[in-house]
Amino acid sequence: MTEWTTDFITPESAQNLHNLFRIRTERSPSSIAYRYFDGNKSEWCEYTWQQSLDHIEQWRASLIHSGITKGDSVGIMLRNCPEWIFLEQACMAEGIISVPLYPNDRADNVSYITNEAEIKLILIEDQVQWNTLQQAQGDFKKTPSVISISKINHAEDSAIKCTCAEQWLKEAASTKTTDTYKNIDPRSLATIVYTSGTTGRPKGVMLSHWNILNNAYSGINSVTVYHQDLFLSFLPLSHTLERTVGYYIPVMTGATVAFSRSIQLLAEDLLQIKPTILISVPRIYERVYGKIINQVADKSPIAKKLFQWTEQIGWEVYEHNQGNRGASWRMIFWPILNALVAKKVLAKLGGRLRFSISGGAPLPGKISHLFIAFGLRILQGYGLTETSPIISVNKLDNDKPSSIGIPLHGVDVRIAKNKELQTKSESVMLGYWKNEAATKEIFTDDGWLKSGDLARMEGDHLYITGRIKEILVLSNGEKIPPVDMEIAICIDPLFEQSIVIGEGKPFLTAVIVLDKEQWIPVAESFGLNPEDESSLTNSQLRNYVVKKVADCLSDFPGYAQIRQITLSLEPWTDDNFFLTAAMKMRRKTLLEYFEDDINHMYKGH
Repeated sequence: MTEWTTDFITPESAQNLHNLFRIRTERSPSSIAYRYFDGNKSEWCEYTWQQSLDHIEQWRASLIHSGITKGDSVGIMLRNCPEWIFLEQACMAEGIISVPLYPNDRADNVSYITNEAEIKLILIEDQVQWNTLQQAQGDFKKTPSVISISKINHAEDSAIKCTCAEQWLKEAASTKTTDTYKNIDPRSLATIVYTSGTTGRPKGVMLSHWNILNNAYSGINSVTVYHQDLFLSFLPLSHTLERTVGYYIPVMTGATVAFSRSIQLLAEDLLQIKPTILISVPRIYERVYGKIINQVADKSPIAKKLFQWTEQIGWEVYEHNQGNRGASWRMIFWPILNALVAKKVLAKLGGRLRFSISGGAPLPGKISHLFIAFGLRILQGYGLTETSPIISVNKLDNDKPSSIGIPLHGVDVRIAKNKELQTKSESVMLGYWKNEAATKEIFTDDGWLKSGDLARMEGDHLYITGRIKEILVLSNGEKIPPVDMEIAICIDPLFEQSIVIGEGKPFLTAVIVLDKEQWIPVAESFGLNPEDESSLTNSQLRNYVVKKVADCLSDFPGYAQIRQITLSLEPWTDDNFFLTAAMKMRRKTLLEYFEDDINHMYKGH
């Protein structure tokens, strides 16, 4: 096997995000930077670092030719692909502010961000984004120029003019670029990243070149990334976790990034790409876990027992390697169990993962326990868009899976009197764009950023204990952490998603989305037609589900139990706007949508 080597670029050497890319190209010109799937060729293609930089120069020339200059804002409304990188790097080189837009965002959100950030040009992918812009055009204060990767069918009388990227790039072929990137101030504004907006309007987080460079460098000093590593990128690059860890850290280390085709094809892409590093939110691990548990349930008693032994002994091996326990005689069986069970399970994730990062929400203990025992190191971390984003992460040699890890080098944290986690570092944002009141509110008088999360510190590890605002208070005064309950409910493979309700109410209720594959045999066992949504109101079925939910919540206090439920088969996604693109629930939207069902659950109480 080839020796794995490190090749870090420091923030001091780079100074700004585009110079970082140029230094990487000088060091590794012929190494593979990006892999992507070309739909026209039906094959995976590659760009070296030098080829990528050549493309970036073309995009720079086109920005200059279009009259976009330093201090202007450009929107990027693409799925993850090389063109996302090319345009963003072109912006970084010219001191142009990049503004990521989720490719399937709502029209009102797009118009709001475009207007507030004063976006002059938006790069889109295809007809889907174009249709969104058409819906939003009446709300634009100043109509932005639009460049599309694919050819768009648009009416001649449209107020928005769209140019195909191929043509746009050709028009600027003779435009020369300069060394302007050398004069970009490290502390200057690089990007405005709008928060997901689970409630209310999103806020524009202002991040500088220095913010992101420092966060990326601190990250690789906590968890080593090698020149030979291969990332599979599928979280939206509009999400700061993916952008810093899945884009800038690979530039800083010389690792390769492969862009997944879609969430739907993620399982297939894992098998084809065979990544060594994966960045995800807990929901992905929850889905894989659910499928594994479901498959095991259909196995023979011997196979089930082998699976249990693999998890038990694999965990002992992990604990021993972490220095938390001595050797056990049972560990002599690990090589056999690893070959018969663990490796076969992990082969479905490509079979080469060195570790995986989980962030954005708590990862249930049962899930991390299983994967870690089987040999996949899932390192839980924590961060905020406002901190570029990483605040803490577990380390390979010092891992506490139930914690959010150890603060990064150079990142200071403290637990305030109200138990809130607060932080101060070079990675903390410049402030909120055009929102001094919100900026003032999130900082303490002595300059610490307030996370909004409750936490405790044990040794050098941080633990999140709750959310200051995400607490339900029942009419009897009892306080409930809804997110913890929702995570516990969805560990059961039958339950795809859930939202717990009860603010100001006498008891708790829930709206639950059932997994369609699991729903079919359950419905048939009750003599119900799984295709008929009226089956979801069957009283025997509802009693069965309430019992299953109670089993999931057996570790919670007696008052934290679900007494009434509403069932649904329609998944909550970012396409129907029930989830943000970061896969967080839009609670207000869901409560409004299910208002009649919620009122019915509390009728007579």
